[in-house]
Amino acid sequence: MSAYDALAPWYDELTRDVDYGRFADFYEALFRADGGEFRLLLDLCCGTGTLALLMASRGYDMIAADASEEMLMSAREKAYASGGPAPLFICQRAGELDLYGTVDAAYSSLDSLSYVPFEELRECFRRLRLFIRPGGLFVFDLRTPEFLRSMDGSVSVDETDDVFCLWRGRFDAAAGALRYGMDIFEREEGDLYLRSNEEHTEYAHEPELVMAELGRQGFEDVRVCPEGPMSGPGRVFIVCRRGA
Repeated sequence: MSAYDALAPWYDELTRDVDYGRFADFYEALFRADGGEFRLLLDLCCGTGTLALLMASRGYDMIAADASEEMLMSAREKAYASGGPAPLFICQRAGELDLYGTVDAAYSSLDSLSYVPFEELRECFRRLRLFIRPGGLFVFDLRTPEFLRSMDGSVSVDETDDVFCLWRGRFDAAAGALRYGMDIFEREEGDLYLRSNEEHTEYAHEPELVMAELGRQGFEDVRVCPEGPMSGPGRVFIVCRRGA
């Protein structure tokens, strides 16, 4: 079973602590500071679409891409239930991004690009260079290598009335990646639970190497932004501009 197959139906319930409004405010502040026109946006690795729907409700035309069919199914159901403007949802891996035209900006949230191996990340940047308009912004965050290494041997639990999740982290030094297994116990009836499991992998990308690669792929003004939401010692935000 691949990552986010079993987790998709429970993702929103297990991430209720994420303040998506702060992410939306952060991106909009960057757009205002830039002074350009930002109407059509790409939410890369959009997950269940909560942030894409929020940005759509604020008047942006949204394209939302994710590699997980299950997460996109949840996103589409949520968009239909909202009754508001819906993004265009597309099922694509980050390294296989293929849009019909250009967007004014792209963002990727909640360390989604940490899940992408570096070679695919390089191809992702190359493709974003094609599909972001000249001068458009690209904003994303990564988990720091130090944080991922610190999670080696960690065990954590997420629990609601209907689901119980157990996470176990193991840092693979040879691969430079944190691999964590997840056991998901879904309440079926009474005291009966259905168990499923999946494995997630986050790569320990060095921010300096990532920023250098952005420069090689045609992005300019590459910088670390310390004011991002949920930022801290374990998360770094990178902002850059598509060159002419």
